[in-house]
Amino acid sequence: MTTQAHATGRRAVKAVIPAAGLATRFLPATKAVPKELLPVVDRPVLQYIVEEAAAAGITDVLLVTGRGKTSMVDHFDRRPDIEARLEKKGDLERLAAVRRTSDLADIYTCRQGEPLGLGHAVGVAGSHIGDNAFAVLLGDEFVEEDQPLLPAMLDLQAQTGGIVLAFIEVSPEETSRYGIASVKPSSFGEDIVEVTGLVEKPKPEEAPSNLAVVGRYILPATIFEAIHNTKPGSGGEIQLTDAMAQLLAEGTPVHGIVYRGHRYDTGMPLGYLQAVVELAVKRSDLGAEFSSWLTDFVASDKMTKAGDK
Repeated sequence: MTTQAHATGRRAVKAVIPAAGLATRFLPATKAVPKELLPVVDRPVLQYIVEEAAAAGITDVLLVTGRGKTSMVDHFDRRPDIEARLEKKGDLERLAAVRRTSDLADIYTCRQGEPLGLGHAVGVAGSHIGDNAFAVLLGDEFVEEDQPLLPAMLDLQAQTGGIVLAFIEVSPEETSRYGIASVKPSSFGEDIVEVTGLVEKPKPEEAPSNLAVVGRYILPATIFEAIHNTKPGSGGEIQLTDAMAQLLAEGTPVHGIVYRGHRYDTGMPLGYLQAVVELAVKRSDLGAEFSSWLTDFVASDKMTKAGDK
């Protein structure tokens, strides 16, 4: 087993967003509307994610799409008809918001013919990414704008040339929902650990730590060969975790940053609804009135009757 040479010093400027899934948890809403375009107040989930990437200096975003998801691309295209109407009305605030979506980053797409797992989705991006390190941002979670995660991950990957993961701390009963890492201290500072192993969805008594992998990865281009060599695993899918474990075994450095900020997980209905409420409450134009209504609703007979069902 030989240690590979790892390119350092160049910060990744491309991102891949896998977004070809069927989103069955949200049916029938997602029968015609991609889950990534479900609105969180007045911006779709996908826009929050692209904004997160753009704020970290990523200017090239590849959407890995599937059947019936072309509207995701349309969201980031220009709409001269809408822009002209808003300009005529003098609605400059909404005009700026509409135009902003097409100015965030250069948006590209490729098609994943079948949903064969996260590893497979990342693998189809190989020809677009080339020999560069890149970010992978899962299409159903994002973080607070004032508590960014990606910049530190990108900087660390440029230093190490390896893999950088994002972790959150979870309770023991939650480990069976995540990939869990075994780790040791690193020389890169507080909340940065060196990863020695990854276990997919372990039972609480078998979990090597309470650090769960969440949907942000910075990967070297060597991941594409590892994905190509990865056999289908759980559910007949090609798992990104298996490909990363292969690189780790071959000597690729793997580090993780423990994220202490707020993460919104819209992958399930409850998390999606929580994100809508939390961000609506924080809005300067909606927060006060919505919070007042929400307080009254929670204390009302309607809330009591709903809880009894």
